[in-house]
Amino acid sequence: MRKILTALIITVLGVAGYAQDIHFSQFYAAPLDLNPAMTGVMKCKMRFSANYRNQWAPILKANAYNTYMFSYDQKVPVGRYDYFGFGANFWGDKAGALGFGTIQFRASAAYSKRLGGDRYSSHYLVFGANGGINQRSINFQNAQYGTQHDGKGGFTPDGPRDPAENDVNERFAFADVAVGALWYSILNRHNSFWAGLAMNHLNQANVSFYRSDIVPLYSKLTFHAGGEFKASQQMYVVPGVVFFNQGPSWEVNAGSSLRFNMTKRRYEEQSFDIGLWARVSNGESKATFDAIILSTRFDYNKFGIGFTYDVNTSSLREANPANNSFELSLVYVICGPERRGVYCPNF
Repeated sequence: MRKILTALIITVLGVAGYAQDIHFSQFYAAPLDLNPAMTGVMKCKMRFSANYRNQWAPILKANAYNTYMFSYDQKVPVGRYDYFGFGANFWGDKAGALGFGTIQFRASAAYSKRLGGDRYSSHYLVFGANGGINQRSINFQNAQYGTQHDGKGGFTPDGPRDPAENDVNERFAFADVAVGALWYSILNRHNSFWAGLAMNHLNQANVSFYRSDIVPLYSKLTFHAGGEFKASQQMYVVPGVVFFNQGPSWEVNAGSSLRFNMTKRRYEEQSFDIGLWARVSNGESKATFDAIILSTRFDYNKFGIGFTYDVNTSSLREANPANNSFELSLVYVICGPERRGVYCPNF
């Protein structure tokens, strides 16, 4: 029975991979992937980020889902209060016995317009867009068909294969376009909140591996919001939520972290976060409590490192109770003299 469940899981995950995007539990640590309007929205001038996610390793072993991302963005002052942001990100994803992989490069730009405020508080509206090239690949040579099984539990690689393989394009590229908007308010040095909306895959490119088929990539709607609120002299509450809707699928990731400030010096950034999050989706044709996410993060001046561990709570635990996932994020920022006061939240 466990072998049957495992096979079903691999099949379901493989099919879902064709239509759905990657996702990070640390969505707040992948700003350019979350919303193009996040480009250049930061306290410092430049930001370098890296993310890595490993999923389903206890079941798929060497064929586990591995996702990685690298991004860079920068902001440039425009006039007295506004900013222009530009950047780029690169990510790759590979999973399953067929080596289903995606590589993507996107360039993004955003404009931040101040709508009100003073030296220590501000309200901004940001519009952003990105565009790029995707490449998808798959190795059908590793596929196994019912005609290749001998009926005794054995497998004959030289047995008859699916004739449809002759119509397969195992590697192809397509363009991709997204737009987004963001509102953020700095109430004072210690309190801020934000909300954003993005629409990905506006051009709905054809992502079929079969030359004779047309399978449009579903557009994806993203809503996200969060804030940072001072609770005591050294502690902050950092809530957040993200909602994805792509074709017939949706997902909600919500929770909060507690941020402990480890220094009283004004120009130093030393903090430690611990958080608890939950993910709900309709992956089983109904609303399902998918995972509990334990998170931690440490920031020291220009460096930040985050770690999350997803504890699977869905029915997939029946195949392997240990099929959890982990994720790592790194960030490095370059700051400089800033004479405009505090104009950006600390994501």
